[in-house]
Amino acid sequence: MDRVLTCFFAAASLLVSVRGQVFKGDCNFEKSYTTCGYSQGKDDDLEWEQANTKERPSSDPWMPTGSAFMMVNTSGRFAGQRAQLLMPQLKENDTHCVVFRYFVSGQEGSNPGQLNVYVKENNSPLGIPVWNASGLATQSWGQVELAISTFWPNFYQIVFEVVTSGQRGLLAIKDVILQGHQCMSTPHFLHIKDVEVNARQTATFQCTVNGRPQDSYNLWLQGIGGREAPMKTTKPVNVRRFIATFDVENTTKGDSGRYRCIVHSDKGIGVSNYADLTVKQPPVPIAPPQLTAVGATYLWIQLNANSINGDGPIMEREVEYRTVSGSLIDNQPVDKTTHKIGHLDPDTEYEISVLLTRPLEGGTGAPGPPLRAKTKCADPMHGPRRLEVVDIKSKQITVRWEPFGYNVTRCHSYNLTVQYRYRAGSKEETREEVCFDTLSVVPQHTIRNLSPYTNVSVMLVLRNPEGVKESEELDVLTDEDVPGAVPLESILGSTYEEKIALTWREPAQTYGIITLYEISYKAVSSFDPEFDLSNQSGKVFKHSNETSHMFVGLYPGSTYSFTVRASTVKGFGPPVITQFTTKISAPHMPGYDQETPLNQTDSTVTVLLKPAQSRGAPVSVYQVVVEEERPRRARGAAEILRCYPVPIHFQNATLLNSQYYFTAEFPAAGIQAAQPFSIGDNKTYSGYWNAPLLPHKSYSIYYQAVSTANGETKIDCVRVATKAAIIVTQLTTPYIRIAPAAGDNQLTGAATRKPDAVEPEKQTDHTVKIAGVIAGILLFVIIFLGVVLVMKKRKLAKKRKETLSSTRQEMTVMVNSMDKSYTEQGTNCDEAISFMDTHNLNGRTVSSPSSFTMKTNTLSTSVPNSYYPDENHTMTSDTSSLVQSHTHSYKKREAVDVPYQTGQLHPAIRVADLLQHITQMKCAEGYGFKEEYESFFEGQSAPWDSAKKDENRMKNRYGNIIAYDHSRVRLQALEGEQNSDYINANYVDGYHRPNHYIATQGPMQETVYDFWRMVWQENTATIVMVTNLVEVGRVKCCKYWPDDTEIYRDMKVTLIETQLLSEYVIRTFAVEKRGAHEIREIRQFHFTGWPDHGVPYHATGLLGFVRRVKSKSPANAGPMVIHCSAGAGRTGCFIVIDIMLDMAEREGVVDIYNCVRELRSRRVNMVQTEEQYVFIHDAILEACLCGDTTIPASQLRSVYYDMNRLDPQTNSSQIKEEFRTLNMVTPTLRVEDCSIALLPRNHEKNRCMDVLPPDRCLPFLITIDGESSNYINAALMDSYKQPSAFIVTQHPLPNTVKDFWRLVLDYHCTSIVMLNDVDPAQLCPQYWPENGVHRHGPIQVEFVSADLEEDIISRIFRIYNAARPQDGYRMVQQFQFLGWPMYRDTPVSKRSFLKLIRQVEKWQEEYDGGEGRTVVHCLNGGGRSGTFCAISIVCEMLRHQRAVDVFHAVKTLRNNKPNMVDLLDQYKFCYEVALEYLNSG
Repeated sequence: MDRVLTCFFAAASLLVSVRGQVFKGDCNFEKSYTTCGYSQGKDDDLEWEQANTKERPSSDPWMPTGSAFMMVNTSGRFAGQRAQLLMPQLKENDTHCVVFRYFVSGQEGSNPGQLNVYVKENNSPLGIPVWNASGLATQSWGQVELAISTFWPNFYQIVFEVVTSGQRGLLAIKDVILQGHQCMSTPHFLHIKDVEVNARQTATFQCTVNGRPQDSYNLWLQGIGGREAPMKTTKPVNVRRFIATFDVENTTKGDSGRYRCIVHSDKGIGVSNYADLTVKQPPVPIAPPQLTAVGATYLWIQLNANSINGDGPIMEREVEYRTVSGSLIDNQPVDKTTHKIGHLDPDTEYEISVLLTRPLEGGTGAPGPPLRAKTKCADPMHGPRRLEVVDIKSKQITVRWEPFGYNVTRCHSYNLTVQYRYRAGSKEETREEVCFDTLSVVPQHTIRNLSPYTNVSVMLVLRNPEGVKESEELDVLTDEDVPGAVPLESILGSTYEEKIALTWREPAQTYGIITLYEISYKAVSSFDPEFDLSNQSGKVFKHSNETSHMFVGLYPGSTYSFTVRASTVKGFGPPVITQFTTKISAPHMPGYDQETPLNQTDSTVTVLLKPAQSRGAPVSVYQVVVEEERPRRARGAAEILRCYPVPIHFQNATLLNSQYYFTAEFPAAGIQAAQPFSIGDNKTYSGYWNAPLLPHKSYSIYYQAVSTANGETKIDCVRVATKAAIIVTQLTTPYIRIAPAAGDNQLTGAATRKPDAVEPEKQTDHTVKIAGVIAGILLFVIIFLGVVLVMKKRKLAKKRKETLSSTRQEMTVMVNSMDKSYTEQGTNCDEAISFMDTHNLNGRTVSSPSSFTMKTNTLSTSVPNSYYPDENHTMTSDTSSLVQSHTHSYKKREAVDVPYQTGQLHPAIRVADLLQHITQMKCAEGYGFKEEYESFFEGQSAPWDSAKKDENRMKNRYGNIIAYDHSRVRLQALEGEQNSDYINANYVDGYHRPNHYIATQGPMQETVYDFWRMVWQENTATIVMVTNLVEVGRVKCCKYWPDDTEIYRDMKVTLIETQLLSEYVIRTFAVEKRGAHEIREIRQFHFTGWPDHGVPYHATGLLGFVRRVKSKSPANAGPMVIHCSAGAGRTGCFIVIDIMLDMAEREGVVDIYNCVRELRSRRVNMVQTEEQYVFIHDAILEACLCGDTTIPASQLRSVYYDMNRLDPQTNSSQIKEEFRTLNMVTPTLRVEDCSIALLPRNHEKNRCMDVLPPDRCLPFLITIDGESSNYINAALMDSYKQPSAFIVTQHPLPNTVKDFWRLVLDYHCTSIVMLNDVDPAQLCPQYWPENGVHRHGPIQVEFVSADLEEDIISRIFRIYNAARPQDGYRMVQQFQFLGWPMYRDTPVSKRSFLKLIRQVEKWQEEYDGGEGRTVVHCLNGGGRSGTFCAISIVCEMLRHQRAVDVFHAVKTLRNNKPNMVDLLDQYKFCYEVALEYLNSG
């Protein structure tokens, strides 16, 4: 009760003192401790006791004397009991110093307990004592200073605590003094600051201490939770202060709390204020990141960093990723909620975590839960490399390649296959095998089960789920092996009596090169048992190029076994056995030296019948034949009629009017030896009546043997007797013939009448008379034929004379002769057959007069008047006769003699006679040309000593085509260089122009400088090149011009401009020479359309080239340089054509023969082949027939107006005549020209069997599509600038849509022009998709977009080959033209059609740089398609040449496909669109 009251009063007094600021904490304990504001602890075990020994001395020896104090008596107390005394709570604005005295007393050497002093701040827990006293009893008062640094608004409270030890004694305190200044001996602290750190980091506290550091000072950091930290360093601030640093290392969340600095000195202890240590836990995401997208080298993730464990705020985010194998760890900062991790390895599994960072050092938390994700595979880096063949056998090959690993496959899951192709018969087979040896250091694979001696194309294919890469392809030929068997069905035998002709084919599987055939034969049986077959065997060997053999010396009627086998270098293949049987021979009849019978009467003849010798088959029967000799047809040379295969009985001979009859037949066994037989004995033998002979008739008696075997019958006979007729007067008795009874050899009484006798003299007179009549008739016929021939010759001479009266009229007749049908022409060579067809086809010679049928019957009236030197033959005077000739049907022209014979004079030929002349020369397989060409002198005809010098030999491309001395070009010699004046070049005269040409070889590397020297020296402005640089793999001419600028010693050549056209190129050079103060412009005309072999199919292109060279060559320039490879063949052709065109224009004649002869006198072997010689004639003829139809753009309007003006007399116009001429010179295709289109398997791919593409123009399909053939009804056509720029075809049939898209893809087409309507009734389906994708085999056509503008629907498609994705895709635009209804011959609007042309050109240029092809189609690929192509060419010509030549454009198209622009209205439309083009600017 007392204790309760005491506490109550103490609390009340404390409250009063605090509110009234009465107590400062000082207390001498002379009064009640409660009056000082002190209080007892509530949660302790003991109470402090207040004692005052001044007033009440104690007898206790342990009690201090003369003092007032507070004490705890430990006597009788358990160890560990506590007693707490609390000072009042104090506030301060500065530092306090609390001084108190303490006393420890007990038995000697005892330890009564421990006195602890706590400084508690702001009602915080007690914490850890800042000072304590323990140990043995001292029995004296000690003094302690408490330097307390607690700053406003904080307050503090000092707690004195005694903890008993269980030993007797006491602990006491007294004189607690609160000083308002610093302690004198114990340092104070300035205010320390709060610290915040992240877990696992070091928290550094800095305590500023007043005073100087002394060795007696012991400083540490004390946490309220019990953690302490020693002082780390000190740092003086000034002479009165220093800073002590304390580190709380490796902090954890549990280390968070309040900390203060403690300093112990000799006199006491200093305590700082509390500072808060805040330990933050770095943030860690709760959830793993989320995968949003996967690629081969990247992963897209969503961080999922909103939910975390730990403390914020989050300042930074990072993504940590590592391979599962741990070979790679990397971090990437992230500033968004999603992140792409790039540059990863394909097909690799990664662990991805998110790291979050809060402020301060060490704020990055541990990685969050990981996401496991795997990248996709990537396209292999490249295909296998260094593929090589290491072993080749007949049926297997082994290939090896460079080993590769993940860095190439870029995927752990891949497979490697070997893909190989080979031909099996006519079909190409493709196989693929998996290669398992991929990890070896030397990987290889063996392909087995191949066919021997087969070309195999091998490549490796590396695949992973994302792509395919192929190696290079190797072509390997497997080794040879023994061949297969010779096809049994190919072994054919032509059998004869004593020989067999055996033929065979090589084995279907040769398995190498056949080197030998072995044929063994052996007789196995015979129809003739008498033959000894033991020696009938043998063996022959034949070379590989011999597949037949004649076996002779065989036995007739014998069967032979033949064993045939083929051999390669590896040995013989399996044998094949067959049998053939020789034919039987006729029996060999015995010889009869004389035909004299053994006996003869008036009606009988007795002969000796001998046995015959069998040959190949036994004799079956013997027969006796009686032949009556009477006037009959002569036997002639057919001696086989001597024998009688057809048996005729005597009774039937008269009925059948037969001269012979069988009189007896005997079996072979019946005549084993010679025996007599009487003919006419009136008996029957084997059914044949041996009738008596008539005395007045002559007979021949034949004896024949018959052998029959194996379905054959052979007969041999011999005349054994004759019986002459008996003159009537010689008959002694009447003659009676009695027929025997059937089956009886006795005579009957049937008699015959007596025949009339014929006198031999009368027979002779009759014969003489007949001979005389025949002789007279023959004489009359001979005389008559002679008269007819003379009259015919005179008529021809008269006709030829009449033809000379009018050159123009005969030109018309010549041309009209081309219009005759084959029926009218017959087969006479003098008929006018078109040069076009005879040149176009194989060998360029006439093979059939029916090969070409002209469609019109006129010549264009645009042939220049200058062709005809006679001024009276003007166009005006000839018009009526020319037109009138069209209305007449000419009869077949009479044959005229060929005017030229080899070795005779070759006069010039009038242009009017040229067609007839060429036609005659081509007769008899071109014999006239052959004879004429062979009359030229071949080889050297003049000295060429300079060219033969050793120093100049290297300047000649060919040793036999070099320069003659008398005409060679002599270069100005170079100083110090001997023989530098030589170049392989010769001057050639032009038409009335001496040295107008220089014919030279194609420059070599050694002669390029000499070539340009010559060009400069001769002031040449034009170079004509009629060869390509390389032909058939051989260098024909070196590239002697630069692509930009090149210096050839003292010559500088600069390429200024290049104009590319479909058949030739024009290059313009600027040429300078050192020391010469001028720059010359030189043009090179390079004709590229001459094929590698032979001559051009048509002269059209070359003639246009010649005209272009003429128009661009300056008149005042030096010689024109012409070269091919050798400078002889093609060079000669160009020069002759150029000269002859001039001659034809000025004189109306051509003299090709003498022109060639003159050229050969200047340079060796000019015009090298007969084929070139014929081509020159054909080219000149085409030039004369067609003329120059080029019209300058500035004159087009007026010229076209004149061309359409009708002649009132003829009701015709010039443009009609031009179109008729075009039809006339258009070639007609023969069956053999279109052999591929006419193959049975291709019939169903042709819409019209009369509109077929020629073989030479076919675009063969490349993309493989099952068994489908590579044919499509389409033809390649040149544009003005680009070869094969157009592909003209029919609208696809339902069964050819797939082929159509194969064509578009295979030939890199970028445009499709459609000029007809979709019409299922005409089998014109819609072949394109309106949306989505259409699949046609491997070809996929994807619709992209469509647009309609006026009359044009444009659609864009993306097409690609799904079987070859590595090839990529192609964008194709289709232009469907709606402005050409099916009922109209021409489009409705010229402007719309021109717009179509321009849109196509623009797309071509934009998409593929003008390199892509254009597919043009209408219903049948004819007139409409040709109109589009022709107008495209004309527009290009206007743009680049400022001229129009519609005739040439259409003629060029028709050379490949005759139905191009097939209507006059379409032909006019071409001109009209050209005018529209000019009007539109």
